[in-house]
Amino acid sequence: MTLQAHPHIQAFLDYLKFQKRFSQNTLIAYENDLQSFFSYLTLQYGEIAMADIKPPFIRSWLAKLKSAEDCSAKTINRKISSLRSFFKFHLKQAVITANPMASIVGPKIPKKLPAFIKENDLETLFRHVEFPDNWTGRTEKLVLTLLYHTGMRKSELINLKDHHIDKSRNAIKVLGKGNKERIIPLSPALTDTLQDYVKSKSLYINYPVDDTLFVTTKGKKLCPRQLYSIAKHYLSLITTIDKKSPHILRHSFATHLMNSGADLNAVKELLGHSSLASTQVYTHNTIEKLKDVFKKAHPKA
Repeated sequence: MTLQAHPHIQAFLDYLKFQKRFSQNTLIAYENDLQSFFSYLTLQYGEIAMADIKPPFIRSWLAKLKSAEDCSAKTINRKISSLRSFFKFHLKQAVITANPMASIVGPKIPKKLPAFIKENDLETLFRHVEFPDNWTGRTEKLVLTLLYHTGMRKSELINLKDHHIDKSRNAIKVLGKGNKERIIPLSPALTDTLQDYVKSKSLYINYPVDDTLFVTTKGKKLCPRQLYSIAKHYLSLITTIDKKSPHILRHSFATHLMNSGADLNAVKELLGHSSLASTQVYTHNTIEKLKDVFKKAHPKA
């Protein structure tokens, strides 16, 4: 199935790209979901006009995903979300007069608390683990430090620029999802470390360097795979949890703030969440900690 066969898909993708300014990875995910859906429709029912797509057709596709392809509830809900956005867009464009997704309900996903690393383990990482005494080691330590101290996403860190550091306010500007900017405070010591890192580039790197903040010894911007390898290597030294990724430091940042009594709305702003519901998951970790304290300390627990 090609985009030319369904120009409505291309119109929707152009909207996401140029108006919503979604990332390339997000666009690919939407495209794959929509191509899969329309390929199924054509195979099962032949060519169908947009206005003739009904809820039973959609439920049939979802049932096939669950039974034949063994898709998880999370994956199915993501595909439902893609279709919802797609038909909502075309409803506004008057391509259709009724949204076939109105009666579609996704499967329930069991709540899973975000994993995080204990504070004392991270203290061990930054105080006692030895990093190589070269540019690579310096970059690796600073990358991990910034991920934990700010809670930013790996894509946000990779795209940081030298001028995003604000020495006067001890803060750093981050470009998040949908190109939304937010300001994250830094400790004065971390601000100084970042500025010293920027000034040292010319001493360590003999290649042309743009204003990308974190670069390799060849002056290249870090890629997601490198960042994942860095996190996995060093986190393996201090924790036995299964997930050892850059994102686990974001979870740890949020959980430690909540456990220390931080305001939920403040944590939401620091993380760059568009909805408070995305941040509330970290309150469950706080409640679990309180339950654990109660069981250990209360004589009637």
